[in-house]
Amino acid sequence: MKNKYIYIFLLVAVAFVSCKEEVLDTTAPGKVTNISYKPTNGGAILTFTAPDDDDLLYIKAVYTNSLGKEVFKVSSHYGDSIEIDGFKEATVQKIKLYAIDRSNNASEAAEIDVTPLKSFIYTVQESIELKEQLGGVRVSWENPDKKTVFVYVNFSKGGKTYERILSSSLSSPVLMIRGLDPEEYSFSITVEDFNGNKTDKVEVGKYKPLLEQKIDKSTWKVLQNLSVDGDKWEGTLASFWDDVVDTKESGADNSYFIINRDDNGGMLRWPLDIVVDLNKTVVINRFVVWQRAFWYENAGQNGVSANYYYYQEENMRSFSVLVSNDKITWTSLGTYDIGDPRDASGVIPSAKFKEAIDGHEFNLDNVSQPFRYLKVSLLSNFGSETNVYGSEITLYGLDNQQ
Repeated sequence: MKNKYIYIFLLVAVAFVSCKEEVLDTTAPGKVTNISYKPTNGGAILTFTAPDDDDLLYIKAVYTNSLGKEVFKVSSHYGDSIEIDGFKEATVQKIKLYAIDRSNNASEAAEIDVTPLKSFIYTVQESIELKEQLGGVRVSWENPDKKTVFVYVNFSKGGKTYERILSSSLSSPVLMIRGLDPEEYSFSITVEDFNGNKTDKVEVGKYKPLLEQKIDKSTWKVLQNLSVDGDKWEGTLASFWDDVVDTKESGADNSYFIINRDDNGGMLRWPLDIVVDLNKTVVINRFVVWQRAFWYENAGQNGVSANYYYYQEENMRSFSVLVSNDKITWTSLGTYDIGDPRDASGVIPSAKFKEAIDGHEFNLDNVSQPFRYLKVSLLSNFGSETNVYGSEITLYGLDNQQ
């Protein structure tokens, strides 16, 4: 009987081992066929017919880019095209296509010679325009392919050279270089793609930024009959332009307005207008706003906040800015949104905290008309139906215009 059990055990063991053995697939898929291409700026779109193999996993295109690096792009077994890129000039390139199966067997290479168009970095470079602005220059270009480009802007004066790197994948971006003196600079441009291909440096001319000033706020007065009531508890509407930015570290710099529904008809009726008489005429090209930072959450530490109140329910979020010279006819400078960076768990990236601390900067598309009256028309907060807070607004442009 004992021998019988041993025999049965051995049979089961052999059967188990047999089940675990797998047949190794060493058969390569068939070749990729019917290959053609459409040239693009710096690349091509390959179309093909994949082999009819049940275990086909993907098609791989292998080639050497303009930097001499062997790279590859793939398409799943459902696809019939692959876009390749990384070429700089319109020269013939040899492309090899492989069919790869689930056992990582590769087919015999199918080859095609491709002649791409010149890279889109040349299109970008040729379209770049610079224009003097208050405190800097505006840089714009056309990028119809909507591919990421890096524009290296070099500028020099008095024997010193500086560089700023601008990047975008938009079709018609408009970016700013700020912090420049109202003196003449010589500018040159180099454009680079995501793969590292670069154009030669091209001189684009001399530009003299206009003088940019921080608009002095000592003459500003609220027009209460045109504005909401923002004077609640420690908050005052005038705190919005008192040059004191609220911090979380101390309750001593409580500098913000508080718009409370009970003082404004029992509910927050958007838009909530704050209208200011600057008592002078100015033009502006940008402005910065700050949220309230402080929150009474730790009475055990003399009221000092342990956390920032940024991006929380009662802080201002979206708003329009309008200007006028007669308080009757208003011109909109735009609608703006601080944005909500909180994820599903309420976590805010550290970069967004820094943005709130430094102030949210908004650039106008063009320099404004001269104006005397400013209206900030609040459109939303971060969720409260009771209060709206805002700490500070600062304008930049040309002060005391006649």
